[in-house]
Amino acid sequence: MSEIASVSLARPLNEVADELGRSFRECGFAVIRDHGIPADLIARAEATSKAFFALPDDVKNAYHIPGGGGARGYTPFGVERAKDAEVHDLKEFWHVGRELPQGHPLAEYMKANQWPAELPAFRETFTELYAAFEKAGERVLEAIALHLGLEQDYFAATVKDGNSVMRLLHYPPLSGPHAEGAIRAAAHGDINTITLLLGAEEAGLELLTAGGEWKAIDVPEGALVVNIGDMLDRLTNGRLKSTQHRVVNPRGEAAYRSRYSMPFFLHFRPDFTIETLESCIDPAHPDDHPAPISSHDFLLQRLREINLA
Repeated sequence: MSEIASVSLARPLNEVADELGRSFRECGFAVIRDHGIPADLIARAEATSKAFFALPDDVKNAYHIPGGGGARGYTPFGVERAKDAEVHDLKEFWHVGRELPQGHPLAEYMKANQWPAELPAFRETFTELYAAFEKAGERVLEAIALHLGLEQDYFAATVKDGNSVMRLLHYPPLSGPHAEGAIRAAAHGDINTITLLLGAEEAGLELLTAGGEWKAIDVPEGALVVNIGDMLDRLTNGRLKSTQHRVVNPRGEAAYRSRYSMPFFLHFRPDFTIETLESCIDPAHPDDHPAPISSHDFLLQRLREINLA
């Protein structure tokens, strides 16, 4: 397997587009440095996330929305499971989504956010982080567009007011003789367009290589891990790969600590039709590509598979 690219977004995009594209084609993953999300904002967000998950269970559970599919607010430990997995993942999480004004044509797709009253800085911190993630994600999409031979701003309209979700994740510490190497999040592909992940420098994130082996992803502190989601895989007819990945408990002392991370699942607009790009259709096999589907219908289909709808 080729090495996962590690690129600086401070460089001109036309210089890094093909390096990023190669990594996404071969591995489905890349590491992004100089992504523009301020270090002090990341530190604030991490501290605020830890403070929330340290709250008593009854306080956290008050922000769980039964029947809400985990789209907003709190999802308790042991609810979500990967597609086709037999056991639930060993994690609890909180979702922050986009807020659109009443009367907006896409408002029906965006549920109201929950904000924990116990942490006054929570709303401001994560509203700011959401916007910073979105900006970084749009820059990655510009590089992807260049790699695919599209106009640099091709994806701007496809993700404007998209149903993107930021997840605050806590994998509680495990105990006992089987803690080392335990699977904290089972193998899965992401549903969305691209995922940007903060907090992956803590060991445990692994991707499945084309040869069927699990490969650990090594991430410098403060960098983002970016991976292709199923929606972009579908749009490009598998040219950019949505790769199976998982989170395993590390060996040694770290096996008995909590793990925290913050993925941002960047989505197309709910009314965007995922229809294979013409340049990604093989002329020798013109019918060999997925049927068009709206990103909202695709999302619902996949949420049902992972026990969240």
